Amino acid sequence: MVHDRTYAVADLVGYVNWAYFLHAWHMPQNDHAATGETRNLQADARRVLDRLADSMVIRTRVAVLPANADGDDIVLCLDDETELRLPMLRQQTPDAEGYCRCLADYVMPQKKNERDTVGVFATSVASSVPPCQTGDDYELLLRQTLCDRLAEAAAERLHEEVRTKLWGYAPAEQLSMAELHAEKFQGIRPAVGYPSLPDMSLNFLLDAVLDFSQIGVRLTEHGMMQPHASVSGLMLAHPQARYFAVGRISEEQLADYARRRHMAVGTMRKFLAANL
Repeated sequence: MVHDRTYAVADLVGYVNWAYFLHAWHMPQNDHAATGETRNLQADARRVLDRLADSMVIRTRVAVLPANADGDDIVLCLDDETELRLPMLRQQTPDAEGYCRCLADYVMPQKKNERDTVGVFATSVASSVPPCQTGDDYELLLRQTLCDRLAEAAAERLHEEVRTKLWGYAPAEQLSMAELHAEKFQGIRPAVGYPSLPDMSLNFLLDAVLDFSQIGVRLTEHGMMQPHASVSGLMLAHPQARYFAVGRISEEQLADYARRRHMAVGTMRKFLAANL
């Protein structure tokens, strides 16, 4: 079952991670290193946010589905008869702990009729943002980075609701905003295009589950989400789940992954060029 959540700016301001906002502007993120320029940027951002708050809508969709791992694939059970395979990539070089990680490692392999659970989600600052009347490049950039942060803040808040209510695997969780930003909760939410889930073509599979158009999102031929201020990905609850970078993959893994994705190796190479 797909759940829809719509948020106003006021619902998400507390969830915005301003450190990432400053990083996008190449500004110091440490309070002790903050400059007058940094403080002015944050003040300008909050003024723009205040002006846009009444007209902006942030929309999200999430489905919490029975699932199992099959090798390096995560298999979602969409209904009694329909399954959807999400092929994952595995690190080729052991990390500092000696593991070659794959996101499928954090999902239980099928045993008899036992099922694990996986969440799939998407968020977007839909086309509710009014046009910039000033034509000011600085304000346009502020708007874009603020929208990006609001899409991520929506993912943060949605993940919290999933953990405590919709999925409910951590019903007693009570974390401060600082603890949320420090990811002190159980589980992870790897986003498509990020280091542990680098293949943008997976968006086509997630779209088949969630129907991104319902939150105003369309996909380009390269799997990019439009509008840009959008996020999609998985939610995994395993207590030992952690983020990692797949990094470089071999030609052998590329061919195996293309087979599992039912795509030509040459096409898959374009989606994974940064990992080759």
